[in-house]
Amino acid sequence: MHASRGTQKRSAGLGLALLSAFAFGGSGVAAKPLIEAGLDPLHVVWLRVAGAALIMLPVAWRHRNLVRERPALLAGFGLFAVAGVQACYFAAISRIPVGVALLVEYLAPALVLGWVRFVQRRPVTRAAALGVVLAVGGLACVVEVWAGLSFDALGLLLALGAACCQVGYFVLSDHGGQEGRGEGADGRRAGPPHPLGVISYGLIVGALVLTVVARPWGMDWSLLGGTAGMNGTGVPAWALLGWIVLVATVLAYGSGVVSVRRLSPQVAGVVACLEAVIATVLAWVLLGEHLSAPQLIGGFVVLTGAFIAQSAAPKPPSGPVAAGAGAAAGAVEGAVGSELSAGRAPH
Repeated sequence: MHASRGTQKRSAGLGLALLSAFAFGGSGVAAKPLIEAGLDPLHVVWLRVAGAALIMLPVAWRHRNLVRERPALLAGFGLFAVAGVQACYFAAISRIPVGVALLVEYLAPALVLGWVRFVQRRPVTRAAALGVVLAVGGLACVVEVWAGLSFDALGLLLALGAACCQVGYFVLSDHGGQEGRGEGADGRRAGPPHPLGVISYGLIVGALVLTVVARPWGMDWSLLGGTAGMNGTGVPAWALLGWIVLVATVLAYGSGVVSVRRLSPQVAGVVACLEAVIATVLAWVLLGEHLSAPQLIGGFVVLTGAFIAQSAAPKPPSGPVAAGAGAAAGAVEGAVGSELSAGRAPH
């Protein structure tokens, strides 16, 4: 009986993880037509984050104690995993293919290991080092370095900036988790923060930051009433925005959180790697962004290296960590004890 329930739980978790990967993977494909229709990338990011934050307000109110207990964690999640990652990613896809931008972000686990080895001076396994080498080598194929970086250099730098924002959140939440291991004001040991609460306040913080940066009052709102071209086909702009907010953000987060709780972080992390594959295929079919054979092979190598690096990386002492390589802030593992995120920063 228990084995049957465990199997059903894992099956449901796997299905939710796949749903989350699909939802996250479709964000760039829906956002790029809006950007090409005339919306500024920062305005698209603001619309996504502000819309999702508004929907998640009831969840934020329910977990309002986090504002007092984990202010640094919430600020870091909002600044890095929400505002930083999304702004860099959406700006990148306005200049380079969606699949390439997302694969560049899969350098995040390699960058995390670099931080662990050279800044924290903690040992790194040979398997982790191999993962870094594979990720970097695969990236060289993705950007076709032999052609003299034929892609837009600024677009590549923006995608790399998104990966660095994930590392920044990793570092901040690692320290935040260590600080939060003590006793609370009532003398009881502080437990791990609820992942949906962290996500909700991260979206709120990100929306506030992006409001100052993006200045949405100067946006051409009439564009949302028109159509956006998707590989020659006109699609209502409001429908694309609805997909980005409801599916690629709210549904992606919710299904990701539940999947991590039903699966191990490692298994959920493997499924999360499918996000890049899904994004590349969707961009190929819906946007006509074809990648060459060397780029596809390089993408597979990047994902392999990212998975090895992520699996071999030493676990942080405590605290939710954005250890996933993909996009947009996935689920934060809320188990008692050491917590490891198997999701990714939102895109």
